[in-house]
Amino acid sequence: MEEISTPTKTMEILKKYGFHFKKSLGQNFLIEPTILDKIVRIAAIDESVGVIEIGPGIGALTQKLAEKAGKVVAIEIDQRLIPILQETLSTYGNIKLIHGDVLKLSLKELILHQLKGFQTIKVVANLPYYITTPIIMSLLEEKLHIDSITVMIQKEVAERIQAKPGSKDYGTLTLAVHYYAEAKIIFYVPKTVFVPNPNVDSAIIQLKIRKHPPVQVEDEEFFFRVIKASFANRRKTILNNLIHNLIGKGQKEQLKIFLRSIDIDPNRRAETLDIKEYAKLSNLLAKKLNEKNHIDNI
Repeated sequence: MEEISTPTKTMEILKKYGFHFKKSLGQNFLIEPTILDKIVRIAAIDESVGVIEIGPGIGALTQKLAEKAGKVVAIEIDQRLIPILQETLSTYGNIKLIHGDVLKLSLKELILHQLKGFQTIKVVANLPYYITTPIIMSLLEEKLHIDSITVMIQKEVAERIQAKPGSKDYGTLTLAVHYYAEAKIIFYVPKTVFVPNPNVDSAIIQLKIRKHPPVQVEDEEFFFRVIKASFANRRKTILNNLIHNLIGKGQKEQLKIFLRSIDIDPNRRAETLDIKEYAKLSNLLAKKLNEKNHIDNI
């Protein structure tokens, strides 16, 4: 079948259906087949793999995935694209199109019903830029039975995900993704190979889902609350951020003692702490706060 992703074919499809891009949906279609081939190769897709694709557009990546995968479940939010996809992908019998919002669907149910029997399930997608982070975090936090996530996202977001402690890009997103997966930027994609051209360059990033987190935390929800509070104001010290956003002003001197007891200087800033230090900090604070609540209730 003719490649959907060539500039000529893409423009032919768009013209035939009178399709107009919606900025609100972050629609940018890739028109470089070699990049799509590389994505599928990096994702290690073969007939033993079931794939979830988010935002298939007119089916350029979907086509490449269907040629290699056992089955592709493509989720598209834009109703206008469903008849286009039904036509462009009509020769493939291993594609299931779903019209819906990925953030509102139960992906656990989708996997159970649409990808039953596949031991290996992967997410491969060119994610809509306006909603990249919520989609990635939803995929990770739901703790789905997936092996990896290989996605094209904004270059800046990819660099935040892969950032190291002490860098300007390091933050809550870095730590959250690192908790669930090993992240690696594979290559960059210039904005010139999309129609229409986005405002920023892109990156292909691969997240390999961890079987176990790299740190042990007593309370996962509290662990992420500590991280969020620590980064509330990047210019403030971790001591001041925690006092103003989590602990309370009356506990400042006690918090200094707690921080020093686990070898964290209260004057450090949030971006200098690694995930192990955040685990130690959240475990200690959870323990001390529980002890205080217990005493107050006696």
